[in-house]
Amino acid sequence: MAYQLASSMPPTRKLQTGEKAAFKRVLLKLSGEALVGEQGLGIDPKVVDQVAFEIKSVTDLGVQVGIVIGGGNIFRGLSASARGMDRVQADYMGMLATVINGMALQDYLERHEVFTRLQTAIRMEEIAEPFIRRRAIRHLEKGRVVIFAAGTGNPYFTTDTAATLRAIEIEADAILKGTKVDGVYDSDPKTNPNAKKFDTVTYLEVIKRNLKVMDTTAVTLCMDNKLPILVFNMTQPGNIKRVMLGEKLGTKVIGD
Repeated sequence: MAYQLASSMPPTRKLQTGEKAAFKRVLLKLSGEALVGEQGLGIDPKVVDQVAFEIKSVTDLGVQVGIVIGGGNIFRGLSASARGMDRVQADYMGMLATVINGMALQDYLERHEVFTRLQTAIRMEEIAEPFIRRRAIRHLEKGRVVIFAAGTGNPYFTTDTAATLRAIEIEADAILKGTKVDGVYDSDPKTNPNAKKFDTVTYLEVIKRNLKVMDTTAVTLCMDNKLPILVFNMTQPGNIKRVMLGEKLGTKVIGD
């Protein structure tokens, strides 16, 4: 991912006259790979700094932000299971990887003077609060960013499902899924130059065509709760703010 350094970006801008954020509360879903940068593994502080800068631009608009971040840059439970590791043990290790990423993102958000709380589905009070729904909502109402780590606390569930569950629990208006591409395509645009990008697509079409927006459980939960998913390119500086201001970027997954 080619991020521009936060130190070289212009200062964030407050809402101007006539501007209005499209959402009051959102759940931002990031992959662990969003923190990797060009090194290919682990956490790149420069990239984390830029991600934090982008999130600050959203909180400056008055939007309440919850975040779920994966752990694939550190450990992938499913991949380890495929190589012979016990699936349950591997999944718990993956959950712990998300906590490490959450701690890194919390650190850089607070460097940007964004008040932040880290909540985990697995209790570890020395470094994070346990996930308590009412407490999380209260933090959001006070303008704090809440990072939800350790997935659902259960094996066999992905961070996509965890993000959807938390979004429903905090009554978010939408899930924002930041990716490396500019939306949802009918095939892989990296291998098919004729791949078609969707401006909008339905939950059922995502499931039927296996469009890889989120896993089936997550998409079904969104469909059942009428929770829209906005898929956009997180690597382009300023995009998350543009989404918040209602610009038509990426792909919107909605009902019929």
